[in-house]
Amino acid sequence: MFDLSLLGKAVIEGDNEEVKALTEQAINANVDPLVIINEGLIGGMNIVGQRFKVNDMFVPEVLMSARAMNSGIELVKPLLAGGEMTNKGTVIIGTVKGDLHDIGKSLVAMMLECSGFKVVDLGTDVSPEEFVAGIKDNNGQVVALSALLTTTMLAMKSTIEVLQESGLREKVVVMIGGAPITQDFADQIGADGYAGDAAAAVELVTKLLN
Repeated sequence: MFDLSLLGKAVIEGDNEEVKALTEQAINANVDPLVIINEGLIGGMNIVGQRFKVNDMFVPEVLMSARAMNSGIELVKPLLAGGEMTNKGTVIIGTVKGDLHDIGKSLVAMMLECSGFKVVDLGTDVSPEEFVAGIKDNNGQVVALSALLTTTMLAMKSTIEVLQESGLREKVVVMIGGAPITQDFADQIGADGYAGDAAAAVELVTKLLN
C-alpha cells in the first residue's frame, strides 16, 4: 500500500523531484487521483499553511512547497475525470493599480488553488476596469485585491466604487490584503473581508462563499 504521508512530507520539504517521483509511484500503485491530491499533496500543503501561520515556515519555503505540490498536481490532473479538479469557486486576484508587488499576491493565489478554488491571477498594477473585465469573463465570485504601499491602498476603494458602478458589487465578494491593510480600512471602503496572510485568506474565502 502506498504511503501518502511520504508525499505530504516531500511537499512540506519543498522537494520538487521527490514529489514528482512519489506522485508517479502513487499513480503506478493505482491510488485514486483525488486521494493523491487531497490526502498527499494538499495534505502536505495544509501543514505548510498551519506552520506558516505560526511563523514556523516563511514565504520562500512556502513558495517552494507550493511549487513542489503543483508539480505533483500537474502529473495527476490528466487522470481526473474531465481533467478538472473540484472547483469550490472562482477567485479573481490582482495587485491594485500603481502597485507592482507580487509575492504576497502570488502566494495567496497558490494557496487558494491548492485548496480547490479556481484562481484567475490578473497580475500587478491592475486597473478597476481590468478587475471588472476579469469578473465578467470568468464568472468570478470573489475579488481579491492586494496592495503593499500605503499610497496604493486608495486604489482598492476606487476598484470597489467601479464594481458598484458596473452593477457587479452585489454579485461578488470583495476581500483585501497586504502589509498596510487592516480590518478597519476594509470596513471603511466597504470590502467584505480582510486577511492578514495567505492561510487566513483561504479561510476567509471559504467562509465568505459559504
